[in-house]
Formats: sequence, C-alpha cells, structure tokens
Amino acid sequence: MARPTPHHPLFDRLFRQAVTVDLGTANTLIYTDDGGIVLNQPSVVCFEKDQSSGPKRVAAVGAEARQLLGRAPRNLEAVRPMRHGVIANFSAAEHMIRQFVDMARPRQLFSRRAAFTLCVPAGATQVERRAITEAAVSAGAWKVNLIGESLASAVGAGLPVAEATGSMVVDIGGGTTEVGVLTLGGTAYSGSIRVGGDAFDMAIVSYVRNLYGVLLGEQTAEHVKKNIGTAVRDVPAEHMNATGRSVDDGLPRTVQLSNHDVADAIEGPLRQVIGAVKRGLEMAPPELVTDIAHNGIVLTGGGALLANLERRLTHEIGLEVRVADEPLTCAVRGAGAAAASGLLDEFACQ
Repeated sequence: MARPTPHHPLFDRLFRQAVTVDLGTANTLIYTDDGGIVLNQPSVVCFEKDQSSGPKRVAAVGAEARQLLGRAPRNLEAVRPMRHGVIANFSAAEHMIRQFVDMARPRQLFSRRAAFTLCVPAGATQVERRAITEAAVSAGAWKVNLIGESLASAVGAGLPVAEATGSMVVDIGGGTTEVGVLTLGGTAYSGSIRVGGDAFDMAIVSYVRNLYGVLLGEQTAEHVKKNIGTAVRDVPAEHMNATGRSVDDGLPRTVQLSNHDVADAIEGPLRQVIGAVKRGLEMAPPELVTDIAHNGIVLTGGGALLANLERRLTHEIGLEVRVADEPLTCAVRGAGAAAASGLLDEFACQ
C-alpha cells in the first residue's frame, strides 16, 4: 500500500485536522469536529524559576497551575498569559498553548501540525491579533484562522446568523464583554469593552477591603461571586463566610458577606456591561433592532451565569434576555461549527 503523501486526503484528515481554540482570559477550550470539547482548562501556566538565562521549564498548566496562583513557593512563578482576551505574555502563552495541545492529543488524535481557528475579541488591535496568530504558529499550527468572539458565540448559541434577520449576542468572558449584532452571515455591529468576570472579582475585593478592612484573594472573591453573586438586590438574603487578611494588623480575619453585598460591589462593572449593550442597540441599523426586539438578546460566556443577570438586563433595556444553553462553551463550539461548514473564509477576522 502506498504511503500517504502530504497532499493525500488521508494525510489531511489524520495529520492536519481542524482544531478550534477559545483562548480566553479565564479558561482555554479546545474543540475538534469528531471529539467535541477535548480540553477545558484555566488559562494559567506555572514556571520553575531559574537563575540561568536558559529557557524556562513549565512546572504546571491549567487547573494544577491555577491552584498555585497566590500560593506558589519562591522557586515557582504562576502566570496568567491572557488579559482582556488578548496575549499579555507572549512566551507564557506559547508554552501554555503547546502544553494544552499535548494534553488534548491523547484523548483525540490530532497532530500538533493542525489548522487552528482562534476566537478573538472585537476590540483586539492588529498587533494583538498578530500576537495570537504567532503564538499558535509557534505552538505548532500550520495554519491559523481568526473569528470574532461575538460571531462564534452566536453560532454556538444556535442563533440564525446566516438569515436576513437581526440577532444580538452578549458574550461576557473573564476579561471582556463582547456585544454583537449579526445578520446574513456577517457582523452588522461589534463592540467590546475590557470588563468581564475578572472585573467583578476585583470589585468584590475592593468592596470588602473598603467596607470591612479585609483583603481577599482573587480566588476567594471569585468563589464568593459564584456562590452568592447576584445582579439585583431584591432577592432573599444569602450569606457566606470569606477569610482574608486584615489591612490593620495583617492577621487572618473572617467576614460574613451577603448576596446584597456582592450586588453592591459589582454595580460599577455591571453598569459598564449594561452600557455596552445599550450602545450596541443604539449603533445597530433600525431594522435589525426591530428583529432583536422580537427575538430578544442571548447571553453567553461565563459571566452569563451570574444569578439574575438576565432579569437585570431585561429590566434595564426593556427587551427579553435569556442565557444560552451551555454558555461557557458557545464560542468554541460556534467557531468549530463555522470551520467545519466552510464558512471561515466568510466569517474569519470579522
């Protein structure tokens, strides 16, 4: 039997499989057509500190590395390479992508020399887009396509983006909130603000420090948000304890926080998200706004899981707002669907 050549269809299918990557501020997801989501890990990489000028050695990535944030011993350095949906540390991002691809391969046999499709925020500059592309190529991709986060999320949420009707998606990630109005397979409006779940966490840290004199860790603040976070105050009170460091004497101190505290804490960044949605409606063509008024707005991303967020947005905007099914994975699944259906030539870089 003849050996497959680089141009043989079998070679392309086995060794140049399409791989979709949602390289997010909080989490990175990898998707393949026949394996679905083969990796979902925190976007964190931990290096061993080395006094020499040689290359850094990766000690941990993903969930294992995330456990070391704020806890790493002196010989280790935990890094979050992504900020606001774009690369803030190129070397760390390259190492992280390479490690994640290797982690995904045992579960789904694809070569590192794969065609990568990556989601990017609408507000990413050309320099930031080039950095994402170069990091993927350095990690082994032979080809890289970029697709806008809003468009990918809309496809993943099942919105009729190819039809002559307006659809609106709001994707709230760890570092950005993307607002997109889609129609006829393209983007009629796309806006991005660098506010997301991380901003909610930092707002909780600031609120507790100012009100109670206790400094919480970011992971503790995120735990509070996920457990008792709410976008509105008119709900029954819930409480939980959170332990941090007293700003007065540096000793451990535990405070009891309520869901009303969290609602007050995140009001600032939440207002920015609401403002971005209103701006999207103001900038969209009137006919498409009519469609959106009829079809409603869909929320995706991890931030969509904040309790009562859809109710708050419905009250503020006056339109029906709903959370997509499986909002955390909408973007990577949508980008994968676009790649599989041959739509990337039309959709890429929008």
